[in-house]
Amino acid sequence: MQVRVLFFGVLKDLLESGGEAVELPEGATIGDLTEKLRNGAEHPVWGALAVAVNREYATRSAALRDGDEVALLPPVSGGADDADPVVELMREVIDRDALVAKLKQPADGAAVVFDGIVRDNTRGRKTLYLDYEAYEEMALDQMRKLAREAAERFAIDRVGVVHRLGRLEIGESSIVIVVTSAHRAAAFDACRWLIDTLKRTVPIWKKEHFADGAVWTDGEPFPAELQAGRTT
Repeated sequence: MQVRVLFFGVLKDLLESGGEAVELPEGATIGDLTEKLRNGAEHPVWGALAVAVNREYATRSAALRDGDEVALLPPVSGGADDADPVVELMREVIDRDALVAKLKQPADGAAVVFDGIVRDNTRGRKTLYLDYEAYEEMALDQMRKLAREAAERFAIDRVGVVHRLGRLEIGESSIVIVVTSAHRAAAFDACRWLIDTLKRTVPIWKKEHFADGAVWTDGEPFPAELQAGRTT
């Protein structure tokens, strides 16, 4: 059988590919696929991968079928109803104020905003600019799920999550999250939960370009239950 494999982040450099068709025997699992691609190579990313099959997270033991789309995920990094979350990926500058204005309603007593900004250094190295990439369809699906889960977990009204892709200059916003609520505590809690969870589970990666080179940023590990690279 044949599956289509997509590579992101540092895997694109390791495998010198953004994706390819891979032949596997019938009944092969995700673990079989990753071992075939790894081919004995040593790199920390192989033990920390999450894997999505047809845009849903899957475990190492999951069996694959002919025609599946398999994404190998390194650790990371318009007109809707008023109550629906605003979730977007964009390559233009994020208009934070317009997002806040779109979400605020007269019943809201608080609008908490998280604005993630590109800084000019990391651990003493001068940053020139950043590049963000995503497994876009899955990233949007996962962002929508997080926005809906936040609305279930916390006493909030509306949620907006907008993430930039492509090249970002120093001082630009990489992500803006807006949470509105009748009371500030719930909005603060939901906003913090959203950014922390998004950074661990949504397939978006950052490549940092320094004055002396470039590197894919080490992301926070996926939750253990999503790490298809784990053998135990």
